[in-house]
Amino acid sequence: MTASVCLSAGDVLTDQGTFEVADVHIADGQIVDAPAADRLHIDCRGLCVLPGIVDVHGDAFELELHPRPGVDIDFSIAMGSVDRQLLSNGITTAFHGLTVSWEPGMRSLAAGRQFMAALQDLRPRLTADHRVQVRWETFAHDAIDDLDRWLALDPKPAIAFNDHTTLTLESVRSGSQKPLAHWAQRAGLTLEQYLADADMVGRRAPEVPAKIREVAGMATRHGAVMLSHDERSRTERTVHRDLGIRVCEFPIAPEVAADAVAHSEPVILGGPNVIRGGSHTGALSAEEAIADGRCTVLASDYYYPSLLHAAERLVRHGAQSLDEAWSLIARNPAAAMGLSDRGTIEVGRRADIVVLDCSGPWRLIHTIVGGIVLTFGR
Repeated sequence: MTASVCLSAGDVLTDQGTFEVADVHIADGQIVDAPAADRLHIDCRGLCVLPGIVDVHGDAFELELHPRPGVDIDFSIAMGSVDRQLLSNGITTAFHGLTVSWEPGMRSLAAGRQFMAALQDLRPRLTADHRVQVRWETFAHDAIDDLDRWLALDPKPAIAFNDHTTLTLESVRSGSQKPLAHWAQRAGLTLEQYLADADMVGRRAPEVPAKIREVAGMATRHGAVMLSHDERSRTERTVHRDLGIRVCEFPIAPEVAADAVAHSEPVILGGPNVIRGGSHTGALSAEEAIADGRCTVLASDYYYPSLLHAAERLVRHGAQSLDEAWSLIARNPAAAMGLSDRGTIEVGRRADIVVLDCSGPWRLIHTIVGGIVLTFGR
């Protein structure tokens, strides 16, 4: 840890989207315009100096907390491991996709309460900026009072509106046993128990639109960022837009993404989608969407290294310039989540910076979070 740092003579990505050889000065966790006398000097010649990565949605932490069915790891151990994974992949700000559902087990309301309380206690001891995107299952009506309390926290969570219950009921009707068996195992239930619970919860369907309006109004009053999830039609996007849900996350159909972009709304797709060359569920291809201007933000989704390597793949394939690819994982996600103090390298911004060797296969050299310098190689 250091109070004053000079990143010397690196190729710095400016807030205009260009690169210039320059020094970046850091003091008291911020980027400043003049060097301090007692500073750590880091030679960045031949290296790219870029804003820290902002991950708007990642749930790989679930595997750290629950590495096997029925196995739970102490929260501080698991999240300490997550912190190190984030930093070693250049992620300086992470929104953990905390699913709060009607299901028992790891995505239950009780588990959500434990996570939110434990993270509030642990945050000061973590290095990356750990935040939460609460993925509220729109059939989980018992969670609404908790959402209201969580929205009063600092930092307040973002709220994503998820409807996986309808998909579950569709799977029941179609006889798709494989996903149902997986979801039942995740909830710690037999398949029969899970199907009975899903059927009972599904009867809440007539109440769901009113509950969505209630939660959207609550989030608006708190000034929270709201995200949609898995939208299938322009009609869904329009309904959500009218409720103030302006961030379009993982749209299923290309026309939904196009409609969001036409309304200057952020569209989020997954980094793993890019590095795998397509969606593992057969949904919208992120790389194609980026080429067509229908994706403006990438998220780690379920794999933290995907953001750094998605940007690398886009550059190597000639799909994006480095500044364009980096905007997908830094500037644009910061703006989408209302974080005006990061995402670019400018005087007065948080000193969240990544130093990369881009001369061959990309290598992370330094991750800097709020002025704290971590070194991973040279």
